[in-house]
Amino acid sequence: MGNERGFMEIERRDPGYRPVEERVRDYRAVEKQLSRNQLVEQATRCMDCGIPFCCSTGCPLANVIPEFNELVYRERWQDALDMLLLTNPFPEFTGRICPAPCETSCTLGINKEPVAIRQIEVSIAENAFERGLLQAAPPARRYDARIAVVGSGPAGLAAADVLNRHGYNVVVFEKNQYPGGLLRYGIPDFKLEKWIVERRIKLMEDEGITFETGVEIGLDLSSKYLLDRFDAVVLAAGAEKARDLPIPGRDLNGIHFAMDFLMQQNRRISGEGVKVDEISARDKHVVVIGGGDTGSDCVGTSNRQGAASVTQLEILPEPSADRPPETPWPLWPASRRDSSSHKEGCDRRWAVQTESFEGSNGDVRKLKCCEVEWVTPKDGGRPVPQKVKGSDFLLRAELVLLSMGFVGPATNKLVDDLELKLDPRGNIQRDGDHKTSHAGIFVAGDMTHGASLVVRAINDGFQTAQSVMNWLKTRA
Repeated sequence: MGNERGFMEIERRDPGYRPVEERVRDYRAVEKQLSRNQLVEQATRCMDCGIPFCCSTGCPLANVIPEFNELVYRERWQDALDMLLLTNPFPEFTGRICPAPCETSCTLGINKEPVAIRQIEVSIAENAFERGLLQAAPPARRYDARIAVVGSGPAGLAAADVLNRHGYNVVVFEKNQYPGGLLRYGIPDFKLEKWIVERRIKLMEDEGITFETGVEIGLDLSSKYLLDRFDAVVLAAGAEKARDLPIPGRDLNGIHFAMDFLMQQNRRISGEGVKVDEISARDKHVVVIGGGDTGSDCVGTSNRQGAASVTQLEILPEPSADRPPETPWPLWPASRRDSSSHKEGCDRRWAVQTESFEGSNGDVRKLKCCEVEWVTPKDGGRPVPQKVKGSDFLLRAELVLLSMGFVGPATNKLVDDLELKLDPRGNIQRDGDHKTSHAGIFVAGDMTHGASLVVRAINDGFQTAQSVMNWLKTRA
Protein backbone atom coordinates (compact mmCIF):
# COMPACT_ATOMS: atom_id res chain seq x y z
CA MET A 1 0.00 0.00 0.00
CA GLY A 2 1.23 3.45 -0.87
CA ASN A 3 -0.49 5.03 2.13
CA GLU A 4 -2.15 2.70 4.60
CA ARG A 5 -4.42 5.52 5.84
CA GLY A 6 -5.26 6.93 2.43
CA PHE A 7 -8.74 5.43 2.25
CA MET A 8 -9.57 6.94 5.66
CA GLU A 9 -8.08 10.38 5.11
CA ILE A 10 -8.79 11.13 1.45
CA GLU A 11 -12.22 11.43 -0.14
CA ARG A 12 -13.00 10.34 -3.66
CA ARG A 13 -12.59 13.06 -6.24
CA ASP A 14 -14.12 12.89 -9.70
CA PRO A 15 -12.93 15.15 -12.53
CA GLY A 16 -16.44 16.37 -13.35
CA TYR A 17 -17.76 17.59 -16.67
CA ARG A 18 -17.62 20.73 -18.75
CA PRO A 19 -20.56 23.11 -18.09
CA VAL A 20 -23.80 21.99 -19.75
CA GLU A 21 -24.34 25.28 -21.58
CA GLU A 22 -20.90 24.89 -23.15
CA ARG A 23 -20.76 21.20 -23.98
CA VAL A 24 -24.15 20.91 -25.70
CA ARG A 25 -22.82 23.27 -28.37
CA ASP A 26 -20.15 20.85 -29.55
CA TYR A 27 -19.22 17.17 -29.75
CA ARG A 28 -15.94 17.33 -27.85
CA ALA A 29 -15.37 15.12 -24.80
CA VAL A 30 -17.59 16.19 -21.92
CA GLU A 31 -15.56 14.63 -19.10
CA LYS A 32 -12.55 16.41 -17.63
CA GLN A 33 -9.43 14.67 -16.30
CA LEU A 34 -7.78 14.79 -12.93
CA SER A 35 -4.43 16.54 -12.58
CA ARG A 36 -1.35 14.43 -11.99
CA ASN A 37 -1.21 15.31 -8.29
CA GLN A 38 -4.91 14.60 -7.83
CA LEU A 39 -4.49 11.25 -9.60
CA VAL A 40 -1.62 10.18 -7.34
CA GLU A 41 -3.68 11.19 -4.32
CA GLN A 42 -6.68 9.15 -5.53
CA ALA A 43 -4.46 6.10 -6.04
CA THR A 44 -3.59 6.15 -2.32
CA ARG A 45 -7.24 5.40 -1.51
CA CYS A 46 -6.75 1.80 -2.66
CA MET A 47 -6.93 -0.43 0.42
CA ASP A 48 -4.86 -3.30 -0.99
CA CYS A 49 -7.60 -5.50 0.48
CA GLY A 50 -7.04 -9.21 1.04
CA ILE A 51 -9.26 -10.30 -1.86
CA PRO A 52 -9.33 -7.63 -4.60
CA PHE A 53 -12.92 -8.02 -5.78
CA CYS A 54 -12.33 -5.14 -8.20
CA CYS A 55 -10.36 -7.47 -10.46
CA SER A 56 -11.55 -10.91 -9.35
CA THR A 57 -15.28 -10.12 -9.60
CA GLY A 58 -15.70 -6.72 -11.22
CA CYS A 59 -13.30 -6.47 -14.15
CA PRO A 60 -13.93 -8.79 -17.11
CA LEU A 61 -10.30 -8.29 -18.14
CA ALA A 62 -9.02 -9.12 -14.64
CA ASN A 63 -6.86 -5.99 -14.54
CA VAL A 64 -4.46 -6.14 -11.58
CA ILE A 65 -5.84 -2.97 -10.08
CA PRO A 66 -4.21 -2.75 -6.63
CA GLU A 67 -0.81 -3.20 -8.22
CA PHE A 68 -1.15 -0.40 -10.76
CA ASN A 69 -2.66 1.85 -8.11
CA GLU A 70 0.47 1.34 -6.03
CA LEU A 71 2.71 2.10 -9.01
CA VAL A 72 0.79 5.30 -9.80
CA TYR A 73 1.13 6.41 -6.19
CA ARG A 74 4.89 5.96 -6.51
CA GLU A 75 4.77 7.64 -9.96
CA ARG A 76 6.38 4.67 -11.64
CA TRP A 77 4.47 5.33 -14.84
CA GLN A 78 6.28 2.89 -17.12
CA ASP A 79 5.77 0.07 -14.65
CA ALA A 80 2.10 1.03 -14.21
CA LEU A 81 1.66 0.97 -17.98
CA ASP A 82 3.34 -2.42 -18.31
CA MET A 83 1.15 -3.81 -15.54
CA LEU A 84 -2.02 -2.50 -17.17
CA LEU A 85 -1.11 -3.74 -20.65
CA LEU A 86 -0.67 -7.29 -19.34
CA THR A 87 -4.46 -7.64 -19.31
CA ASN A 88 -5.88 -4.66 -21.21
CA PRO A 89 -4.61 -3.80 -24.71
CA PHE A 90 -6.70 -0.60 -25.01
CA PRO A 91 -6.87 1.24 -21.67
CA GLU A 92 -7.46 4.56 -23.44
CA PHE A 93 -10.83 3.15 -24.61
CA THR A 94 -11.99 1.33 -21.50
CA GLY A 95 -10.88 4.19 -19.26
CA ARG A 96 -13.36 6.42 -21.07
CA ILE A 97 -16.38 4.28 -21.96
CA CYS A 98 -16.39 1.32 -19.57
CA PRO A 99 -19.15 1.65 -16.90
CA ALA A 100 -16.50 0.53 -14.39
CA PRO A 101 -17.89 -2.64 -12.77
CA CYS A 102 -14.51 -2.71 -10.98
CA GLU A 103 -15.59 0.32 -8.97
CA THR A 104 -18.94 -1.17 -7.92
CA SER A 105 -16.95 -4.21 -6.69
CA CYS A 106 -14.38 -2.12 -4.80
CA THR A 107 -14.16 -3.13 -1.13
CA LEU A 108 -14.00 0.50 -0.11
CA GLY A 109 -17.36 0.95 -1.81
CA ILE A 110 -19.12 -1.07 0.90
CA ASN A 111 -19.42 1.97 3.14
CA LYS A 112 -17.61 4.79 1.31
CA GLU A 113 -17.10 6.04 -2.23
CA PRO A 114 -15.00 3.52 -4.23
CA VAL A 115 -11.56 4.17 -5.64
CA ALA A 116 -11.59 6.17 -8.92
CA ILE A 117 -10.20 3.20 -10.84
CA ARG A 118 -11.43 4.22 -14.28
CA GLN A 119 -9.83 7.64 -14.04
CA ILE A 120 -6.54 6.12 -12.92
CA GLU A 121 -6.66 3.68 -15.84
CA VAL A 122 -7.22 6.29 -18.55
CA SER A 123 -4.59 8.55 -17.01
CA ILE A 124 -1.97 5.79 -17.13
CA ALA A 125 -2.68 5.42 -20.86
CA GLU A 126 -2.70 9.13 -21.65
CA ASN A 127 0.47 9.74 -19.64
CA ALA A 128 2.11 6.95 -21.66
CA PHE A 129 1.15 8.51 -25.00
CA GLU A 130 2.20 12.01 -23.89
CA ARG A 131 5.59 10.87 -22.62
CA GLY A 132 6.31 8.53 -25.51
CA LEU A 133 6.15 5.43 -23.32
CA LEU A 134 3.64 3.76 -25.63
CA GLN A 135 5.20 3.33 -29.06
CA ALA A 136 4.99 0.81 -31.90
CA ALA A 137 6.69 -2.47 -31.05
CA PRO A 138 6.51 -4.84 -34.03
CA PRO A 139 7.21 -8.50 -33.24
CA ALA A 140 10.83 -9.60 -33.59
CA ARG A 141 9.86 -12.61 -35.75
CA ARG A 142 6.98 -13.58 -38.00
CA TYR A 143 5.27 -16.88 -38.64
CA ASP A 144 4.08 -17.75 -42.14
CA ALA A 145 0.46 -18.15 -41.01
CA ARG A 146 -2.02 -15.49 -42.10
CA ILE A 147 -5.18 -14.67 -40.14
CA ALA A 148 -8.15 -12.65 -41.33
CA VAL A 149 -10.19 -10.70 -38.79
CA VAL A 150 -13.64 -9.66 -40.02
CA GLY A 151 -14.73 -6.56 -38.14
CA SER A 152 -12.65 -3.85 -36.47
CA GLY A 153 -14.66 -3.19 -33.35
CA PRO A 154 -13.29 -3.85 -29.86
CA ALA A 155 -13.34 -7.67 -30.18
CA GLY A 156 -11.74 -7.65 -33.64
CA LEU A 157 -9.06 -5.14 -32.64
CA ALA A 158 -8.21 -7.11 -29.50
CA ALA A 159 -7.90 -10.38 -31.44
CA ALA A 160 -5.77 -8.71 -34.12
CA ASP A 161 -3.51 -7.06 -31.55
CA VAL A 162 -2.77 -10.31 -29.69
CA LEU A 163 -2.18 -12.31 -32.87
CA ASN A 164 0.12 -9.67 -34.30
CA ARG A 165 2.16 -9.35 -31.13
CA HIS A 166 2.79 -13.09 -31.26
CA GLY A 167 4.16 -12.80 -34.78
CA TYR A 168 1.22 -13.79 -36.97
CA ASN A 169 0.32 -11.90 -40.15
CA VAL A 170 -3.02 -10.22 -39.58
CA VAL A 171 -5.39 -8.52 -42.02
CA VAL A 172 -8.47 -6.79 -40.58
CA PHE A 173 -11.44 -6.32 -42.91
CA GLU A 174 -13.91 -3.53 -42.18
CA LYS A 175 -17.00 -2.73 -44.26
CA ASN A 176 -17.02 0.95 -43.28
CA GLN A 177 -14.72 3.67 -44.59
CA TYR A 178 -12.61 3.77 -41.43
CA PRO A 179 -11.64 1.08 -38.91
CA GLY A 180 -12.91 1.09 -35.35
CA GLY A 181 -16.35 -0.48 -35.61
CA LEU A 182 -18.56 0.43 -32.66
CA LEU A 183 -15.79 2.59 -31.20
CA ARG A 184 -15.76 4.80 -34.27
CA TYR A 185 -19.36 4.70 -35.48
CA GLY A 186 -21.57 3.75 -32.54
CA ILE A 187 -20.20 5.79 -29.63
CA PRO A 188 -20.63 9.59 -29.80
CA ASP A 189 -17.57 11.80 -29.95
CA PHE A 190 -18.55 13.50 -26.71
CA LYS A 191 -17.80 10.18 -24.97
CA LEU A 192 -14.93 8.98 -27.18
CA GLU A 193 -13.32 11.43 -29.57
CA LYS A 194 -12.28 9.71 -32.77
CA TRP A 195 -8.69 10.94 -32.77
CA ILE A 196 -8.23 8.53 -29.87
CA VAL A 197 -9.37 5.63 -32.06
CA GLU A 198 -7.26 6.85 -34.98
CA ARG A 199 -4.19 7.09 -32.74
CA ARG A 200 -4.57 3.44 -31.73
CA ILE A 201 -5.22 2.26 -35.31
CA LYS A 202 -2.06 4.08 -36.46
CA LEU A 203 -0.07 2.37 -33.72
CA MET A 204 -1.42 -1.05 -34.77
CA GLU A 205 -0.56 -0.35 -38.40
CA ASP A 206 2.97 0.62 -37.40
CA GLU A 207 3.21 -2.71 -35.61
CA GLY A 208 2.38 -4.58 -38.80
CA ILE A 209 -1.40 -5.05 -38.90
CA THR A 210 -3.06 -4.40 -42.27
CA PHE A 211 -6.51 -2.77 -42.35
CA GLU A 212 -8.66 -3.24 -45.45
CA THR A 213 -11.62 -0.86 -45.23
CA GLY A 214 -14.70 -0.50 -47.41
CA VAL A 215 -14.72 -4.28 -47.82
CA GLU A 216 -17.79 -6.32 -46.89
CA ILE A 217 -17.04 -10.01 -46.66
CA GLY A 218 -19.59 -12.06 -48.54
CA LEU A 219 -20.22 -9.26 -51.04
CA ASP A 220 -16.91 -7.63 -51.96
CA LEU A 221 -14.88 -10.71 -51.05
CA SER A 222 -16.20 -14.25 -50.94
CA SER A 223 -15.88 -16.81 -48.20
CA LYS A 224 -13.84 -18.90 -50.65
CA TYR A 225 -11.32 -16.05 -50.94
CA LEU A 226 -10.82 -15.99 -47.19
CA LEU A 227 -10.50 -19.75 -46.84
CA ASP A 228 -8.06 -19.98 -49.75
CA ARG A 229 -5.76 -17.16 -48.63
CA PHE A 230 -5.85 -17.34 -44.84
CA ASP A 231 -4.98 -20.07 -42.38
CA ALA A 232 -7.68 -18.95 -39.93
CA VAL A 233 -10.55 -16.47 -39.82
CA VAL A 234 -11.91 -14.60 -36.80
CA LEU A 235 -15.45 -13.25 -37.15
CA ALA A 236 -15.95 -10.17 -34.97
CA ALA A 237 -18.58 -8.07 -36.73
CA GLY A 238 -20.73 -7.38 -33.69
CA ALA A 239 -24.44 -7.67 -32.97
CA GLU A 240 -25.97 -5.18 -35.38
CA LYS A 241 -29.55 -6.45 -35.70
CA ALA A 242 -31.62 -4.08 -33.59
CA ARG A 243 -34.76 -5.11 -31.73
CA ASP A 244 -37.80 -3.66 -33.48
CA LEU A 245 -41.15 -2.51 -32.09
CA PRO A 246 -43.82 -3.98 -34.42
CA ILE A 247 -46.88 -2.07 -33.25
CA PRO A 248 -49.50 -0.12 -35.23
CA GLY A 249 -48.00 2.87 -37.02
CA ARG A 250 -44.48 1.45 -37.22
CA ASP A 251 -44.34 2.29 -40.94
CA LEU A 252 -44.69 6.04 -40.34
CA ASN A 253 -41.79 8.30 -41.29
CA GLY A 254 -39.64 9.58 -38.45
CA ILE A 255 -39.20 6.27 -36.61
CA HIS A 256 -35.60 5.03 -36.71
CA PHE A 257 -33.25 2.64 -34.99
CA ALA A 258 -30.96 4.38 -32.53
CA MET A 259 -27.75 3.15 -34.10
CA ASP A 260 -28.71 4.54 -37.52
CA PHE A 261 -29.15 7.94 -35.88
CA LEU A 262 -25.86 7.78 -33.96
CA MET A 263 -23.83 6.50 -36.90
CA GLN A 264 -25.06 9.31 -39.13
CA GLN A 265 -23.90 11.93 -36.66
CA ASN A 266 -20.51 10.30 -36.25
CA ARG A 267 -20.09 10.24 -40.03
CA ARG A 268 -20.97 13.94 -40.24
CA ILE A 269 -18.34 14.84 -37.69
CA SER A 270 -15.65 12.78 -39.43
CA GLY A 271 -16.50 14.33 -42.80
CA GLU A 272 -17.74 11.12 -44.44
CA GLY A 273 -21.10 12.55 -45.34
CA VAL A 274 -24.49 10.85 -45.15
CA LYS A 275 -25.52 8.77 -48.15
CA VAL A 276 -29.07 7.96 -46.98
CA ASP A 277 -32.02 10.04 -45.82
CA GLU A 278 -30.86 12.37 -43.09
CA ILE A 279 -32.12 11.80 -39.55
CA SER A 280 -32.17 15.05 -37.61
CA ALA A 281 -33.55 16.04 -34.21
CA ARG A 282 -33.40 19.77 -34.88
CA ASP A 283 -36.51 21.59 -33.59
CA LYS A 284 -38.30 18.26 -33.07
CA HIS A 285 -39.88 16.64 -30.05
CA VAL A 286 -37.80 13.49 -29.70
CA VAL A 287 -38.81 10.30 -27.93
CA VAL A 288 -36.18 7.65 -27.20
CA ILE A 289 -37.67 4.23 -26.46
CA GLY A 290 -35.24 2.25 -24.33
CA GLY A 291 -33.35 3.22 -21.20
CA GLY A 292 -29.84 1.84 -21.76
CA ASP A 293 -26.53 3.45 -22.69
CA THR A 294 -27.40 3.65 -26.39
CA GLY A 295 -30.60 5.49 -25.48
CA SER A 296 -28.57 7.88 -23.33
CA ASP A 297 -26.27 8.53 -26.30
CA CYS A 298 -29.35 9.39 -28.37
CA VAL A 299 -30.41 11.88 -25.70
CA GLY A 300 -27.05 13.64 -25.77
CA THR A 301 -26.90 13.69 -29.56
CA SER A 302 -30.48 14.99 -29.87
CA ASN A 303 -29.76 17.87 -27.52
CA ARG A 304 -26.65 18.78 -29.53
CA GLN A 305 -28.65 18.74 -32.74
CA GLY A 306 -31.10 21.24 -31.25
CA ALA A 307 -34.13 19.14 -30.30
CA ALA A 308 -37.19 20.99 -28.99
CA SER A 309 -37.53 18.38 -26.23
CA VAL A 310 -36.23 14.91 -25.43
CA THR A 311 -38.14 12.20 -23.57
CA GLN A 312 -36.75 8.76 -22.77
CA LEU A 313 -39.12 5.88 -22.06
CA GLU A 314 -38.28 2.66 -20.24
CA ILE A 315 -40.70 -0.24 -19.78
CA LEU A 316 -38.99 -1.40 -16.59
CA PRO A 317 -39.82 0.22 -13.23
CA GLU A 318 -37.64 3.05 -11.96
CA PRO A 319 -34.63 1.63 -10.12
CA SER A 320 -33.68 2.68 -6.63
CA ALA A 321 -31.09 5.42 -6.28
CA ASP A 322 -29.20 3.18 -3.84
CA ARG A 323 -27.89 -0.35 -4.26
CA PRO A 324 -30.94 -2.66 -4.08
CA PRO A 325 -30.81 -5.78 -1.87
CA GLU A 326 -31.18 -8.13 -4.86
CA THR A 327 -27.78 -7.03 -6.21
CA PRO A 328 -25.59 -6.83 -3.09
CA TRP A 329 -21.91 -5.91 -3.14
CA PRO A 330 -19.77 -6.95 -5.03
CA LEU A 331 -22.37 -7.52 -7.79
CA TRP A 332 -23.19 -4.87 -10.39
CA PRO A 333 -25.96 -2.87 -8.69
CA ALA A 334 -29.32 -2.53 -10.44
CA SER A 335 -29.62 1.09 -9.33
CA ARG A 336 -30.61 4.23 -11.20
CA ARG A 337 -27.90 5.90 -13.23
CA ASP A 338 -28.11 9.38 -14.71
CA SER A 339 -25.53 9.94 -17.42
CA SER A 340 -23.98 13.25 -18.39
CA SER A 341 -26.42 13.28 -21.33
CA HIS A 342 -29.43 12.98 -19.03
CA LYS A 343 -28.19 15.95 -17.04
CA GLU A 344 -28.15 18.05 -20.22
CA GLY A 345 -31.93 17.94 -20.49
CA CYS A 346 -34.24 14.94 -20.68
CA ASP A 347 -37.60 13.85 -19.29
CA ARG A 348 -37.19 10.24 -18.15
CA ARG A 349 -40.25 8.03 -17.61
CA TRP A 350 -40.27 4.48 -16.30
CA ALA A 351 -42.81 1.63 -16.44
CA VAL A 352 -44.20 2.96 -19.73
CA GLN A 353 -45.23 0.85 -22.71
CA THR A 354 -45.77 2.23 -26.20
CA GLU A 355 -48.93 0.77 -27.75
CA SER A 356 -49.01 2.52 -31.12
CA PHE A 357 -47.60 5.33 -33.22
CA GLU A 358 -49.96 7.97 -34.57
CA GLY A 359 -49.27 10.40 -37.38
CA SER A 360 -50.46 12.59 -40.22
CA ASN A 361 -49.40 12.80 -43.86
CA GLY A 362 -47.27 9.72 -43.34
CA ASP A 363 -45.16 11.24 -40.53
CA VAL A 364 -45.18 10.26 -36.88
CA ARG A 365 -46.73 12.86 -34.59
CA LYS A 366 -47.68 11.09 -31.35
CA LEU A 367 -47.15 7.97 -29.29
CA LYS A 368 -50.04 6.25 -27.59
CA CYS A 369 -48.64 4.93 -24.32
CA CYS A 370 -49.76 3.45 -21.03
CA GLU A 371 -48.23 2.76 -17.66
CA VAL A 372 -47.48 -0.81 -16.64
CA GLU A 373 -46.83 -2.68 -13.43
CA TRP A 374 -44.67 -5.77 -13.22
CA VAL A 375 -46.45 -8.81 -11.86
CA THR A 376 -45.04 -12.22 -11.02
CA PRO A 377 -47.25 -15.02 -12.44
CA LYS A 378 -49.04 -17.22 -9.89
CA ASP A 379 -47.10 -20.25 -11.07
CA GLY A 380 -43.82 -18.38 -10.59
CA GLY A 381 -41.44 -17.38 -13.33
CA ARG A 382 -40.22 -13.99 -14.46
CA PRO A 383 -42.37 -10.91 -13.80
CA VAL A 384 -44.39 -9.65 -16.78
CA PRO A 385 -45.76 -6.17 -17.52
CA GLN A 386 -49.48 -5.59 -17.09
CA LYS A 387 -51.27 -2.45 -18.21
CA VAL A 388 -52.47 -0.13 -15.46
CA LYS A 389 -56.16 0.52 -16.04
CA GLY A 390 -56.92 4.09 -17.03
CA SER A 391 -53.25 5.03 -17.47
CA ASP A 392 -53.35 5.75 -21.25
CA PHE A 393 -51.72 8.95 -22.42
CA LEU A 394 -50.47 10.58 -25.62
CA LEU A 395 -46.93 11.83 -26.07
CA ARG A 396 -45.90 14.29 -28.75
CA ALA A 397 -43.18 12.93 -31.02
CA GLU A 398 -41.78 14.03 -34.36
CA LEU A 399 -38.72 11.79 -34.14
CA VAL A 400 -38.75 8.38 -32.46
CA LEU A 401 -35.52 6.50 -31.81
CA LEU A 402 -35.78 2.78 -31.02
CA SER A 403 -33.08 1.81 -28.54
CA MET A 404 -34.24 -1.52 -27.14
CA GLY A 405 -31.10 -3.55 -27.60
CA PHE A 406 -29.95 -5.99 -30.25
CA VAL A 407 -31.12 -9.49 -31.16
CA GLY A 408 -28.07 -10.88 -32.95
CA PRO A 409 -25.65 -10.35 -35.84
CA ALA A 410 -26.83 -8.50 -38.93
CA THR A 411 -27.60 -10.53 -42.04
CA ASN A 412 -24.23 -11.78 -43.20
CA LYS A 413 -23.68 -13.57 -46.49
CA LEU A 414 -20.43 -15.06 -45.21
CA VAL A 415 -22.33 -16.78 -42.40
CA ASP A 416 -24.89 -18.07 -44.88
CA ASP A 417 -22.29 -19.25 -47.39
CA LEU A 418 -20.39 -21.20 -44.75
CA GLU A 419 -23.65 -22.49 -43.25
CA LEU A 420 -22.44 -21.68 -39.76
CA LYS A 421 -24.60 -23.02 -36.97
CA LEU A 422 -26.53 -20.50 -34.90
CA ASP A 423 -27.76 -20.73 -31.34
CA PRO A 424 -31.48 -20.36 -30.45
CA ARG A 425 -31.04 -16.57 -30.17
CA GLY A 426 -29.58 -16.25 -33.66
CA ASN A 427 -25.99 -15.70 -32.53
CA ILE A 428 -23.15 -17.67 -34.12
CA GLN A 429 -22.62 -20.86 -32.18
CA ARG A 430 -19.15 -21.82 -31.00
CA ASP A 431 -17.50 -24.40 -28.77
CA GLY A 432 -15.32 -23.90 -25.72
CA ASP A 433 -12.33 -23.13 -27.94
CA HIS A 434 -14.20 -20.32 -29.74
CA LYS A 435 -14.49 -22.45 -32.91
CA THR A 436 -17.56 -22.25 -35.12
CA SER A 437 -19.06 -25.23 -36.92
CA HIS A 438 -16.66 -24.65 -39.85
CA ALA A 439 -13.02 -25.65 -39.47
CA GLY A 440 -10.65 -22.70 -39.21
CA ILE A 441 -13.42 -20.17 -38.52
CA PHE A 442 -13.54 -18.61 -35.04
CA VAL A 443 -15.95 -16.06 -33.62
CA ALA A 444 -15.48 -13.38 -30.98
CA GLY A 445 -17.49 -10.76 -29.14
CA ASP A 446 -21.09 -9.76 -29.70
CA MET A 447 -21.56 -12.00 -32.76
CA THR A 448 -21.63 -14.97 -30.40
CA HIS A 449 -22.60 -13.49 -27.01
CA GLY A 450 -25.04 -10.81 -28.04
CA ALA A 451 -24.58 -7.12 -27.31
CA SER A 452 -22.54 -6.48 -24.18
CA LEU A 453 -19.92 -4.17 -22.70
CA VAL A 454 -16.92 -3.03 -24.73
CA VAL A 455 -14.62 -4.39 -22.02
CA ARG A 456 -16.20 -7.86 -22.38
CA ALA A 457 -15.77 -7.74 -26.15
CA ILE A 458 -12.09 -6.87 -25.73
CA ASN A 459 -11.61 -9.75 -23.31
CA ASP A 460 -13.38 -12.16 -25.65
CA GLY A 461 -11.23 -11.03 -28.58
CA PHE A 462 -8.16 -11.62 -26.42
CA GLN A 463 -9.29 -15.15 -25.55
CA THR A 464 -10.30 -15.95 -29.12
CA ALA A 465 -6.82 -15.04 -30.33
CA GLN A 466 -5.36 -17.49 -27.82
CA SER A 467 -7.65 -20.22 -29.19
CA VAL A 468 -6.58 -19.43 -32.77
CA MET A 469 -2.91 -19.71 -31.83
CA ASN A 470 -3.46 -23.00 -30.02
CA TRP A 471 -5.29 -24.38 -33.05
CA LEU A 472 -2.58 -23.27 -35.47
CA LYS A 473 0.08 -24.95 -33.34
CA THR A 474 -1.75 -28.28 -33.66
CA ARG A 475 -1.58 -27.94 -37.45
CA ALA A 476 2.12 -27.03 -37.59
